[in-house]
Amino acid sequence: MIRHCVFLRFRDEVTAQERQSIYRDLQKLCDNLPGALAIAYGGNVSPEAGMDKGYSEGFILDFADATARDAYLVHPEHQAIAGRIVAATADGVAGVLVFDLEV
Repeated sequence: MIRHCVFLRFRDEVTAQERQSIYRDLQKLCDNLPGALAIAYGGNVSPEAGMDKGYSEGFILDFADATARDAYLVHPEHQAIAGRIVAATADGVAGVLVFDLEV
């Protein structure tokens, strides 16, 4: 299984409604994508002050395997959502941290 972790530094002016819209669209995509097993998203609740490096929100997607993850990465809906994410984060791509784990 692949756990695809994405951490975000949203720009201050990005509303909670826009953030939720992004997460909802990711949920819809994953609900219909073969090999996508689960999604979780939300704000950082860690008590370790300063350790988040400004990445205050994020999402985690579980995929059955690397093939399913790779299909997600090139999926047109993912590409559109990724564009919205980059536009909404501080410093564009620099406001997104991706880390995949094999579990």
